[in-house]
Amino acid sequence: MRTARGTARSNPVIALLAALATLLGLVALGALGPTTAQAQERADEPAPKQARSADTAAATGLHISDGRLLEGNGNDFVMRGVNHAHTWYPGETQSLADIKATGANTVRVVLSDGHRWTRNGPAEVAGIVDQCKANRLICVLEVHDTTGYGEDAAAGTLDHAADYWISLKDVLTGEEDYVIVNIGNEPWGNTNPEGWTAPTTAAVKKLRTAGFAHTIMVDAPNWGQDWQNVMRTNAQAVYDADTTGNLIFSIHMYSVYNTAAKVTDYLNSFVDAGLPLLIGEFGGPADQWGDPDEDTMMAVAEQLDLGYLAWSWSGNTDPILDLTIDFDPSRLSSWGERIFHGVNGIAQTSREATVFGGGNPGDTQAPTAPGTPTSSAVTATSTALTWAAATDNVAVTGYDVVRVSSGSETAVAASTTNSATVTGLTADTAYTFAVYARDAAGNRSTRSATVSVRTAKDGGTPGAGCSVGYRVVGDWASGFQGEITIRNTGTTTLNGWTLGFAFANGQTINNMWGGTPTQSGGTVSVTPASYTASIAAGSSVTVGFTAARGASNTAPTAFTLSGAACAKA
Repeated sequence: MRTARGTARSNPVIALLAALATLLGLVALGALGPTTAQAQERADEPAPKQARSADTAAATGLHISDGRLLEGNGNDFVMRGVNHAHTWYPGETQSLADIKATGANTVRVVLSDGHRWTRNGPAEVAGIVDQCKANRLICVLEVHDTTGYGEDAAAGTLDHAADYWISLKDVLTGEEDYVIVNIGNEPWGNTNPEGWTAPTTAAVKKLRTAGFAHTIMVDAPNWGQDWQNVMRTNAQAVYDADTTGNLIFSIHMYSVYNTAAKVTDYLNSFVDAGLPLLIGEFGGPADQWGDPDEDTMMAVAEQLDLGYLAWSWSGNTDPILDLTIDFDPSRLSSWGERIFHGVNGIAQTSREATVFGGGNPGDTQAPTAPGTPTSSAVTATSTALTWAAATDNVAVTGYDVVRVSSGSETAVAASTTNSATVTGLTADTAYTFAVYARDAAGNRSTRSATVSVRTAKDGGTPGAGCSVGYRVVGDWASGFQGEITIRNTGTTTLNGWTLGFAFANGQTINNMWGGTPTQSGGTVSVTPASYTASIAAGSSVTVGFTAARGASNTAPTAFTLSGAACAKA
């Protein structure tokens, strides 16, 4: 599901489905089986047990205490960031600075130990760590060669990965404040996943014996998704085997986690047991295997103060999971917009590590309240808000825009400046908005005064200049995956739109991300998601979908946007 362009890496979800025939008996016992397996949730889970605290006095750098990831100074650190496929794209060195500019506080960097791809040597890894530090990012380093061991014949072992880390010990020693060692990516497939426990424990012990004091991260089996609960069941035993207590577990959440109940159950099981956990990879766009519930993943991670690292910055063979198009930070995909600017996204929730000087743990003074917001550019589905900037004794780092309704609040936008555009609104509807300011220490201001807005009655922006690109990015016997890129070729921002086109061969859309489809026969109408509703002049948004098809799959020949004909891109 997460492959680099040009690699031969197999799709873990395909492998998951291929293994189902032999695993159905086991699935019935697992808590989080794929939708296609119709697995029942498992009732048993690890008995609640407080995780052993690391010796805080002896802690050097990032460490675990009472089930939480802390910095060396004791500050609670919650990872908010993305994955970056360095080993396949070693020339994309600007990406770390671009990732930081989104507000991320962490980057997980893909490396190779040489078993499957070109080995990243000590000098190269030292350079990556230096770049992370220069860009004020906590650096999670991971070996990707282990992906799907036991099912993918090309995968390497955790023992081989541990030897690779030991070869880098001189480079990594002293970087415990800045670096987390993720021993191996998704180090077991779906075949006999119970085999994950022993080599994972052995690899952790091998690194500790070699003198590593870093926080170590371990990925789950089942291609990272642990749908048979092997990691969940054995986590306490693996944790107890680490004499330092500085071990954190990583769950990867894709189409297995397609309901709020599955997401909430899994994350809470670790928190209830006092065991440290983060979402080390996750995706949101739907595909032919299911539709991950990324909204719940992000919301529950924020509620429980768990880290999350979205997959991935750019360069996927299947580009629906690219947060940016061709590594260009000015061309965010709809998935990127969701991660960086959406509710519970990075701009709204990320706090820089205090080791870089941001978020002074001694800073307890909140910013002043922002000025009363004013509304402009009101359409049927959006409005622009501006407000007078807040002040702070150190610095204001961002603003949170909330909708106020019947005494409750709902976060609707986040910004690092004193303006934001709220999208996804309903036509001819009254709304009330207010703004909070926050600083790097996480102090939040009192709420600003409110502004009331009524959206316009009509929808869209008819007559706007546009171009539309359509392509098939995946094809199989009875269906396909498509992608539609809508570009605003006009001179003003498009706020709200309706895309129209027609299929000629009876194609039927099953799932869509970045928009909501309505289909009658071959005629399709698409309205935007909240994070794709606004298209700045010269910018574009991407809508992806999966669909059923027959023998022919002719591409649509004409597109309209809010009733206006668009050029073909």
